[in-house]
Amino acid sequence: MTDSVKPTGWKASDSPVKRAFARSRLVQVAAGVMALLVLATVFAPLLALHNPFEPANLDLMDAFTPPWSQGMGEMFYPLGADDQGRDVYSAILYGLRMSVIVGVAAVALSLIIGVPLGLIAGYAGGWFDTMLMRIADVQLTFPVILVALLIFGIARGMLPEGYRDDMAVYVIIIAIGLSDWVQYARTVRGAVMVEKQKDYVLAAQLIGRSRTAILARHILPNLLAPILVIATISFAQAIVAESTLSYLGVGLPPTAPSLGTLIRIGQGFLFSGEWWILMFPGLVLLALALSVNLVGDWLRDALNPKLQ
Repeated sequence: MTDSVKPTGWKASDSPVKRAFARSRLVQVAAGVMALLVLATVFAPLLALHNPFEPANLDLMDAFTPPWSQGMGEMFYPLGADDQGRDVYSAILYGLRMSVIVGVAAVALSLIIGVPLGLIAGYAGGWFDTMLMRIADVQLTFPVILVALLIFGIARGMLPEGYRDDMAVYVIIIAIGLSDWVQYARTVRGAVMVEKQKDYVLAAQLIGRSRTAILARHILPNLLAPILVIATISFAQAIVAESTLSYLGVGLPPTAPSLGTLIRIGQGFLFSGEWWILMFPGLVLLALALSVNLVGDWLRDALNPKLQ
């Protein structure tokens, strides 16, 4: 009887996720910051004052111009200029764009590899499951950044020297994607082992559904929530991993810089007084990684039925 009584203002269209989002001011701010930064990557050519990596747009006379200052010419630098006279504000927009592209592509690659392997291992079991988990255990013993460095170095060594800079973006995406598929495979495998014992899977088997159809049409839709949570958190980790590789000088080339590349450039001028070259790209990277992590943590709690 009491179940039929709904709170005042309750709507059938309301969901636990929407209600959890409406209750958390911190998550709302984090989601707003994340959306703002993602939109900045989409409209970077329109928001930037100029393309800072086009040599014709640079003026060495404006090098090291402080923030909120006018250059020697007509150019205004809201966040200052670096050692090449590049507008730091415009460089951040283009660097943020590259970091987000690498992060999204690396997560997509990890999903494409890890989810199918986890589905097959969890449903079929046997020697394939044992072999996959042993490979995953071995890979988990190494830090992700070390695995990415190893894959990046091997891939770079296999490419002709003239193509290394042109292929650097694809190489770093592959390196990060191959170093991060394990968590998808292990999570999906564990969930499949639980789901395949449930009545709806047994019923699908009784009516003659193929294994592929059962996995794709019945089990996989029920695993989208944990996969989404992992993908959100992995997105932030991929951006940090790419920035770390670029900071170490083994990531993206100067012609296609990311936030990590800009931080590496700025680090060389930190102690000479040009603090803005390092500080502003670092703050943007911190804001992006923190906001994505906060949204991911919230999704993990909001999509957990035990916490509803």
